[in-house]
Amino acid sequence: TCGGSLRRPRSYSYFPLETVPMEYTAEVTGIGVGTSEDGSNVPAVLLAAREEYLPIVITADQARAIQLGLSGEPFERPLTHDLLVEMLTEFGGAVDGIRIDDLADGTFYAKVDVERYDDGEARKFVFDARPSDAIALAVRVDCPITVSDAVLDRAGRDEDEFEPERIDDFDDER
Repeated sequence: TCGGSLRRPRSYSYFPLETVPMEYTAEVTGIGVGTSEDGSNVPAVLLAAREEYLPIVITADQARAIQLGLSGEPFERPLTHDLLVEMLTEFGGAVDGIRIDDLADGTFYAKVDVERYDDGEARKFVFDARPSDAIALAVRVDCPITVSDAVLDRAGRDEDEFEPERIDDFDDER
C-alpha cells in the first residue's frame, strides 16, 4: 500500500487442482493396430479427448464388437452388447454415459452410468466394466464417453504418434 501500513492479506480457501477431478468428453476415432514385442498385431480402440489420443489395447473380439457397433449394421439375432441394451431398455433403464476413470498397473477401468425410472423417480446405478465393453455399449446407444484427466495425463498420446491409415481400419489377420 502507498505510504500506509502493510495489511495482512486475507486468507483464502482453495483446492489444489489434483483434488478437482476433470473429465473430458471422448470420441471413438476407430480401431488401430499396434505391433507387440513379438511382432504380432495388437488391436486398440482409439479415443480422442483433450486434443490427444487414448489408445486402449483390446482383444480382436472386443475390437470387432466395437467396430460392429460403430457400423450400425443390423443383425438377424442380437449380439451380446445389443442384447444387453435391449434387456436394459425392456426393464426401463438407459445407459446415460460411460467413464474411463482409472488406470492401475497398465489396466484401464471404466464405469457404466445407468438410469431407471420407478414410479416416476429416477434411480441411478453405476456398474464397473471393462473399457471395451463400456465403449461397445456407448457406440450402440450413442451416449457420452468421458475420460478422467488423470487417465489422460498418464496414457494420452500425441496425435503425431499414430499413422492415420492404421486408425481407420482393423484387420485381425495374424
